[in-house]
Amino acid sequence: MLLQSGVNPSVVAERLGHSNPAITMSIYAHCLPGWQRGAADAFSDLIREAA
Repeated sequence: MLLQSGVNPSVVAERLGHSNPAITMSIYAHCLPGWQRGAADAFSDLIREAA
């Protein structure tokens, strides 16, 4: 839920007691299917603004 709320993965990892955010993301990334779409949309917006 923290990741879905936009909390930084490093902060979530620390709260869960994981030694690094990669562990957290490998365990919970499947719960975040919309992140890829969100990243693509954000990148597209940045490209449009730069043009």
